[in-house]
Amino acid sequence: MSLVPLSHAVAATDLVLAYGQVVAVAESSFEIPVGGVTAVIGPNGSGKSTLLGAIAGLIEPRSGTIRVPARTDGSRRISYVLQTTKVNDALPVTVREVVLMGRFAAAGPFRSVGRPEDRAAVDEAMERVGVTDLANRHLRELSGGQRQRVFVAQGLAQDHDLLLLDEPMTGIDVAAAQAIDRVIHDERARGCSIVMTTHDLTEAQVADHVVLVSGRVIASGTPGVVLTREHLNAAYGSSFLHSDDGGWMLDDPAHRPADDGHPHGSMPSSLRSERPPDG
Repeated sequence: MSLVPLSHAVAATDLVLAYGQVVAVAESSFEIPVGGVTAVIGPNGSGKSTLLGAIAGLIEPRSGTIRVPARTDGSRRISYVLQTTKVNDALPVTVREVVLMGRFAAAGPFRSVGRPEDRAAVDEAMERVGVTDLANRHLRELSGGQRQRVFVAQGLAQDHDLLLLDEPMTGIDVAAAQAIDRVIHDERARGCSIVMTTHDLTEAQVADHVVLVSGRVIASGTPGVVLTREHLNAAYGSSFLHSDDGGWMLDDPAHRPADDGHPHGSMPSSLRSERPPDG
């Protein structure tokens, strides 16, 4: 059955997200287009993960609306990959068992996982992120980058049209970052919509769409529209530093790259010739 064409993967109107009395994302309206890669960026604690949780349906709006056809229409699906730091990596489960958990949503309430199509989906997902040789190892035995790849494989094993990734590149080694980057591009080529939170402005620059968050959605659109001095100064303020080579860099000590890890934090090259904003 063919799907009805959609104009958006996410559409929010006057959306407010809160935890108790604490407002995490103030009133915001924005759309995320179908297909391609959308980067959700902003400083630490700006509401990026909260926004991703709302898209996934894990956080109910305080007010306003958010429409996500991939989880509200029966013919479309959603997959949400958490940061490994938010998952108990000491669970006594093997890599294959973790990835197989991604099939639970497809199984529904009337059958168990383990059918041939489930095994095929798990095998393909592990192969795509390069963890096939780790299938029988326990999660607690893996490095941070290996664990991240395993959870991405779990997301891939689930039938989906919208893939949500919560900072998939943070704090991992280069090999893991390259494997996940390949998956993101492959998913995009397959027609999947990918929404990923990130602290890396260089990742945002090469995305198809960008949502800039800092307590509210400051801007949403193509990288050229969003990654401007005005918008970035509104989001990051004094966390911008003037680097020795005349470009801008983010002062984000909570998300420094690990040794020999995936680089983060540099300003998009299109802005390197500009002077840093006041403040």
